[in-house]
Amino acid sequence: MAEPGCKTPRALASAPCLLAQSDGDLSVPMPAGESQALLNSLGRVFGLRLPDRNDNPDYQFLSTVAELFYKTAINPETDLEKHQQPWGNVYLVQHGVLRLFRETTAGKVAIHHFFTEGDMIWPVFGRSRTVRNTLCLTSVTHCTLWVADFRAFRASIRACNGDRWAQFALVLTEELAELSTMREFHKQTLTATERYAILVRDYPELIRRVPDFQLAAFLGVAPATFSRLKKAG
Repeated sequence: MAEPGCKTPRALASAPCLLAQSDGDLSVPMPAGESQALLNSLGRVFGLRLPDRNDNPDYQFLSTVAELFYKTAINPETDLEKHQQPWGNVYLVQHGVLRLFRETTAGKVAIHHFFTEGDMIWPVFGRSRTVRNTLCLTSVTHCTLWVADFRAFRASIRACNGDRWAQFALVLTEELAELSTMREFHKQTLTATERYAILVRDYPELIRRVPDFQLAAFLGVAPATFSRLKKAG
């Protein structure tokens, strides 16, 4: 039965007495606590306060989108998206750190961004959704993620509200663009010492959780230079 105001059907749950059976046709419902946590996280991403009533349109919208996600735990250095392959998923970080980067054929890496708890990660650029994709996404630490198919995610949002996708996409695209251009400006105008000071000031959690050689690539300096900056700082 479809949710009022949305075209995406709700998932069906099997009778509890059958859930112990290992049958692929059985649908296992998400535990109530995890379901609520996912709804709250999606509410923050979309800028919506989770309503108290489940007949509220915003609640119905978030519930419909939440049904697309499944929870997974991954180890450090797990490749999630690779270059020259279409980016297929959208990720919501419950716990952990991931890095977005490009890598040359010679193995030189440019790290563009780190994602942490509460961040939504999706293929912002149209090129990333094709075989011309040049972006890679890999876990830095042990991570717990909510994952959904990107095409289904986008279609579900558009089906519920034609304008909501454009609003959602614009906000996150502008945020990433601002961060990228400001970091490039800092690389062109500030010394390595000044850039390191900004890293410590703005991203103290990364200093504690991310290996130094990755922070060096993010900062645009050699690992030996980063080590000297860290000792001096």
